[in-house]
Amino acid sequence: MRLLVIEDEARLVEVLKSALERAGFVVDAVDTAADAREALALVAYDAAILDLGLPDGDGLEVLAEARRAGKNIPALVLTARDAVEDRVRGLDAGADDYLIKPFAMTELIARTKALLRRPGLALGTTLEAGNTVFDTIGRDVRVEGTTLQLPRQELAIL
Repeated sequence: MRLLVIEDEARLVEVLKSALERAGFVVDAVDTAADAREALALVAYDAAILDLGLPDGDGLEVLAEARRAGKNIPALVLTARDAVEDRVRGLDAGADDYLIKPFAMTELIARTKALLRRPGLALGTTLEAGNTVFDTIGRDVRVEGTTLQLPRQELAIL
């Protein structure tokens, strides 16, 4: 699954990218609203994780523009804005989930997987090709019923 992280805090991007990649995601990261717009226009991402306070604009505006353009990408807002009004505004603007900083990385990963399990999205399926079965949630690969222990890089390629 390919994710777009829209966050201007370099250290947080580093931590997010590392943890999400360990969880089996391919991660692209941008740090401005302009770069986010361009990335969303060029690549079919499975989900986006976005901050609201970007140096050149508001993450919610980027999301609203994507929604107006017909992009139904699942979006998780990751922000320090913790007022109920902020959360409601985020969800009303098109966010599928809202997580307040600071947060537990395990929760972020679980919420991202939950977004992708929704009907018609990327997770929650078992992919089969011939005698090979790949469980996209458990990240298990079976060939003729035998589970293979694959390195993270090979799982990402698969």
